Amino acid sequence: MAEVVLNNVSKSFGADVALQNVTMTIPDGAFVVLLGPTGAGKTTTLRLISGLEKPDSGDISIGGVSVKGQTPAMRDVAMVFQQYSLYPHLTVRDNLAFPLRSPILQTPKDEITRKVAEVAEVLQISHKLDNKATALSGGEMQRVSIGRALVRNPQIYLMDEPLSSLDAKLRTDLRVELKRIQAGLGATMLYVTHDQIEAMTMATHVGVLDKGRLVQFGSPREIYENPVSIYVASRLGIPRINLLPVDLFGNAPFGAATIGLRPEHIHQGDGQDCVVQRVEHLGDQTRLHLKLKDHDILTVTDVHTKLRPKDTIAIRPKNPLFFDADGARIT
Repeated sequence: MAEVVLNNVSKSFGADVALQNVTMTIPDGAFVVLLGPTGAGKTTTLRLISGLEKPDSGDISIGGVSVKGQTPAMRDVAMVFQQYSLYPHLTVRDNLAFPLRSPILQTPKDEITRKVAEVAEVLQISHKLDNKATALSGGEMQRVSIGRALVRNPQIYLMDEPLSSLDAKLRTDLRVELKRIQAGLGATMLYVTHDQIEAMTMATHVGVLDKGRLVQFGSPREIYENPVSIYVASRLGIPRINLLPVDLFGNAPFGAATIGLRPEHIHQGDGQDCVVQRVEHLGDQTRLHLKLKDHDILTVTDVHTKLRPKDTIAIRPKNPLFFDADGARIT
């Protein structure tokens, strides 16, 4: 595996700017997740590293070597696309084995057989190895697509929302397995997702993109606890952070316009009176939907709470985040 470095990389498609002067280091053996809405530049970043696109400016290096001018095959990367890309006329076994049969890799036949069986077991598709790709469900096709990358030992794995088409249980299972595999191999992985749970549970590092710019890069805990802006604060956290006018509670630093309160950072028992609008019992957690003056607030409370709609409770901030009028963090 290898360290991957982007240095002032920019890319435009006509008048649309996809990436703007992005500088980022993906450490050797790290599991890096890119977050951001559609159009932020996440998939473009993957395609530039893989060689499927060329940067307009800047440089990309893999393992300390610039890949400028190298073809995708020369870069020794493995990419999983959001839409599965399989050979429909081949069996699952042959689809999984295909990358290993490359003349460049020269993988022995017994090693191919072992790796295919191992990956198929992890992805729960051992019973489908002799099926044609066209006989699979969408979720099974995506598992095969992931498997085609996992049988390789590339310098970096690039994954573009690989679990988005799977059902909830399998997505949870594969999330755990992918992290286990990545950690066991010491693999370098760059992973794009909209799923905040995937980012928080899988990543060693999170990069937040906004309109082609890398606005923050750090550990999931750092991004969650110390976001540099409202935009970043809204990328992680379920339920989402509450963003409220700063004068609702007072005691704000100079220049603050907005107070950000994570649902778990709201103290109940004293402070401003709120009316309970709705109570959601989720088993391991109970969420309270509150109304403070004209503002909606979401917080969490004891799973055995006796609160009901129309009850009144008092709340005050605990560990608040403050932002200025432009959305930048005030510390």
